[in-house]
Amino acid sequence: MAVHTQPADVTIRDAETGDLGGVVRIERASFAQPWPYAAFDRFVDEPGFLVADRDGDVVGYVVGDVTPDFGRDLGHVKDLAVAPSDRRRGIGRTLLNRSLTALAVQGSDLVKLEVRAGNEAAQTLYRDVGFRATRRLSGYYRDGEDALVMMLHVPDWQDG
Repeated sequence: MAVHTQPADVTIRDAETGDLGGVVRIERASFAQPWPYAAFDRFVDEPGFLVADRDGDVVGYVVGDVTPDFGRDLGHVKDLAVAPSDRRRGIGRTLLNRSLTALAVQGSDLVKLEVRAGNEAAQTLYRDVGFRATRRLSGYYRDGEDALVMMLHVPDWQDG
């Protein structure tokens, strides 16, 4: 697991229903096809749904969960974003690492995610953390853009 530094002015904690307004605000500022409020509400109790909080304001979030998959638990990072004004401070990396830890505690030894083929910044972050692209999904997004499926073997990440 790579050593990383959490910004001193930010606290990473479990998401709560009261955080969802801030999460949706960041989602809308970050993505052309944002998730609706109800999508986030379904994941509030998941251990991999975390927020970055600064003085009571949500400045970033990650949504992850674990589901059974052919006899083993598969982690899935579903969404990750940081407020535009707080990007490039290590908040996204900290959220991702903390979510991966939560997914590992829940029994996942493999974690997947999908990322836009054109989102080089996100792909760089995921590769730096230990994810590897395994396949391309043609036309995955509603606008027709392809997605890359990236996978992380948790024991290798923990040993790294």
